[in-house]
Amino acid sequence: MDSYHGLINAVSFSLNIIGALITIWGIIISFFEFLKKEILNRKESVQLNEAIRIKLGSYLVLALEFFIAGDIVKTIITPTWESLGILGTIVVIRTILSYFLTKDLKKI
Repeated sequence: MDSYHGLINAVSFSLNIIGALITIWGIIISFFEFLKKEILNRKESVQLNEAIRIKLGSYLVLALEFFIAGDIVKTIITPTWESLGILGTIVVIRTILSYFLTKDLKKI
């Protein structure tokens, strides 16, 4: 049973790490694209800013999905009412964030 808990914790931790790496990678890419735009002093700055924002938003939405999956997997080993309530709250908050990010991306 301890090896099962260890495996579940490792999977949950891995999903959270993947989410963090996706977030960091999206920030790095967006930052360098922003710097490139600023250094080249492009005239279509507003359109490029929107493109950069869309790209960063898509990375953030993907990372949120990994964070939610990590929380769901972690709840498998601690299915108490308290942990389920915390998970529910986290999932609701992250789902709302994901919804509005996706809505914003579709609008643009």
